[in-house]
Amino acid sequence: MSTTEDAPLRVRRTGPVVEAILNRPARRNAMNTALVEQLDDLLASLREDGTARILVLSGAGGHFCAGLDLTEVGAPMPPEQKQAAQLERNRRTGARFAAIAALPQVVIARISGAAYAGGLGLVCAADIALADVTARFAAPEARRGLVPAQILPWLARRMGRSEAARLVLQGQVMDAAAARTAGLVHEVAADAASLGAAVDAVIADVLQGAPGALAETKALLAALGGAVPDGYAEAGAAAFARAAAGEAAEGIAAFKAKQAPPWAGTWQGLPSDH
Repeated sequence: MSTTEDAPLRVRRTGPVVEAILNRPARRNAMNTALVEQLDDLLASLREDGTARILVLSGAGGHFCAGLDLTEVGAPMPPEQKQAAQLERNRRTGARFAAIAALPQVVIARISGAAYAGGLGLVCAADIALADVTARFAAPEARRGLVPAQILPWLARRMGRSEAARLVLQGQVMDAAAARTAGLVHEVAADAASLGAAVDAVIADVLQGAPGALAETKALLAALGGAVPDGYAEAGAAAFARAAAGEAAEGIAAFKAKQAPPWAGTWQGLPSDH
């Protein structure tokens, strides 16, 4: 199981440990069609692989994943075709998070730099999330005119609904220390070397467990209640498609131009006489 160094997804295997490295560093590992197709193929193969015991998700070039590649979302096409494409893209996104969570392998997210939007979904779908101090987390979809459709239930499961609500509505960037306090990640390391050591320590611990027992334990955790309510994935995909066909055109254009979108106002503060 391997890919070339310049592939959008690099896959390495060391014994029972598989590493999947998002490999678009010039785009902060934003997920385009080529990358997610390779990731989906890997997940499908791992479901049937009884010898792989751990999957480590990481990103190349100092970032984890900046989310969906907005150059694809904002690509011009007829409105009906655009909405259908966005609907299908978002459906696949939701299915991808569910596939990661359902793997029999233990999934570890190794996070440096940006983990935004869909990248945040990958973090929350993983079983164990480890970060270093450079890690930054955000759900900026509403600022782009989009909605955090498929990441929202995974955020709520990991952080709790209240913390998730603030993150997706305020759209602020959360640093690694705040993410640890909120329960978004399990551990924060001082630097990249320390993060590598922390990942190795978790791998060593997990490999002490019996593969079948770990897979059954993951199944029991899932049986406690799924992250995504019945009907939510399709409703979320429809909401994303509507947003992508509407306000997102202006929001993405403003983001690319590094300008404020038309709905972003200035704020001078509330009156102080209360």
